[in-house]
Amino acid sequence: MADVERAVDRATAALSAAQRGDGHWVFELEADATIPAEYVLLRHYLGEPVDAVLEAKIARYLRRIQSADHDGWGLFHGGGFDVSATVKAYYALKMIGDAPDAPHMARARAAILAAGGAAASNVFTRIQLALFGAGPWRAVPTMPPELILTPRWFPIHLSKMSYWARTVVVPLLVLAALKPVARNAKGIKVDELYTGVKVRPGSKAADTKWLWTVGFNALDRVLKAGDGLWPRRLRRRAIDACVAFVTERLNGEDGLGAIYPAMANSVMMFDALGYAEDHPARAIARTSVERLLVVREDEAYCQPCVSPVWDTALAAHAMMEAGGDANEARATAALDWLVPRQVLDVKGDWAEEKPDVRPGGWAFQYNNDHYPDLDDTAVVVMALDRARGRAGPGHDEPIARGVEWTAGLQSRDGGWGAFDADNSYHYLNNLPFADHGALLDPPTADVSARVVSMLAQLGEPADSPRMAAALAYLEREQEADGSWFGRWGINYVYGTWSALCALNAAGLPPDHPMVARAANWLTSIQNPDGGWGEDCESYALDYAGYTPAPSTASQTAWALLGLMAAGAVDSDAVARGIAWLAAHQDADGLWGQEQYTGGGFPRVFYLRYHGYPKYFPLWAMARYRNLKRSNAAHVAFGM
Repeated sequence: MADVERAVDRATAALSAAQRGDGHWVFELEADATIPAEYVLLRHYLGEPVDAVLEAKIARYLRRIQSADHDGWGLFHGGGFDVSATVKAYYALKMIGDAPDAPHMARARAAILAAGGAAASNVFTRIQLALFGAGPWRAVPTMPPELILTPRWFPIHLSKMSYWARTVVVPLLVLAALKPVARNAKGIKVDELYTGVKVRPGSKAADTKWLWTVGFNALDRVLKAGDGLWPRRLRRRAIDACVAFVTERLNGEDGLGAIYPAMANSVMMFDALGYAEDHPARAIARTSVERLLVVREDEAYCQPCVSPVWDTALAAHAMMEAGGDANEARATAALDWLVPRQVLDVKGDWAEEKPDVRPGGWAFQYNNDHYPDLDDTAVVVMALDRARGRAGPGHDEPIARGVEWTAGLQSRDGGWGAFDADNSYHYLNNLPFADHGALLDPPTADVSARVVSMLAQLGEPADSPRMAAALAYLEREQEADGSWFGRWGINYVYGTWSALCALNAAGLPPDHPMVARAANWLTSIQNPDGGWGEDCESYALDYAGYTPAPSTASQTAWALLGLMAAGAVDSDAVARGIAWLAAHQDADGLWGQEQYTGGGFPRVFYLRYHGYPKYFPLWAMARYRNLKRSNAAHVAFGM
């Protein structure tokens, strides 16, 4: 216990040092090669002056993460070859000035050609190529801007798509209609990436249906045939509606949807429509992109978004678990920063489905008022509730509004999605432009578990109608091996930790079948070294069960927190996991981790949360210390 205490003290000191002066935490959020590559291409699309120093740093980053095993770029650290990511990285490096016959470029090109060439890349990559005249628009599914004018009952409607799809697609509708060509002052193209052989690109969507796919492909052929026949006044009205949608949601310097693809598309849309560089809408959209850059002495990359609310809420939980006046003061400062960021006066897109619910959520980023999310809101509310004894009644109203909004977005099946209710129009994943399989935001076990944790921590009885429905949803979602799928973290370890916390908070005992099966699964997959690990390949469409992966700090912490929620603090598995964390703590008091353990879009886009190995291991070790010291086995909080 003395070793655990020292580890907790070192970790809290290091995490305290990372806190910003105004009380919040924010850590880097890294994706794959596609975002920095797209950033380079965006600058050349717009014809902006070349920033040779910045481009050289991005080039070094891209070269460093190129795989020595398959010569291309994967979607996560150590991941397999991905043709779309490799096409974009190759194009960006060539645009920066890397010679096509340089060894790393030749190897990447050979890998691309072996995979079918650039024609085998996904829809969004083919759109990027078409915008540069480096690929044909006929290879891109037709997306008429008139889509934005369809009534809500129409089978293909923007409100039936996820928030991220909505914000990315709307400016793309304008670009696809106008078909602008990048300024591309260097005239760089990638003809050498085409084989000349027709390729049928695949889809990464789950559970596609042959009949829907055939029908939507037929519709695409009809739309292509009639692409020039839309009435001009209707087309103008549709484009104006797209611009109005984007402008209303521009979100200041935090950008459209506060995610890079939507932000970049909005800039290109304004440019294609002839907006001057200093036009307020275009200028602020362009500024929002720059705020995503991470620039170091030797390297630079562009983040897909930023995660300050998420990082701050989770770090506050860890500091409260660590305890002590200094740590609790740090948590109080974090909560004081979070409270005014609650969205109380904007009815976002979520209100299309739930118009009678009052706003009251928190977003993931600094600002994203149209798109608060259920996961962040539940985590913030639980932190506010945990600190309520020190904060007095000041937290009561934010908690009440957060609960009201979150509970109000429960879906009909009893679960919760991340941003919307009942966003389960699965037939849309058969659309030709939905080959990424992430068009929707249906309820998931991890988000649903977080909301159950929140409601239970606040005293909601397990037999209330909404809790009973939620617990029944979690029971249906449990896998045959006892685990739960993790949509927003990698993967079954994340989902199972989330669910076990919820079930404990709801009062289910350790011997309840759901709890016991999940705890047994976590114990069964523990690595021989005492840690836990799982990689992004666990999202494969042919997943047949857990495959061992190297232990990571964040996943070890999740497994430990899950087992402790299941009453197993005294188990050998927990003791070995704590020993692994203690042995792998770095000299700075935190933990390192190159592996990606954050979920973006399964099989398409993953995230490396640089904060995860900083606050989750601290949280797990502090909880272990607290339970052992108090000679208790029951976790008293929802997380």
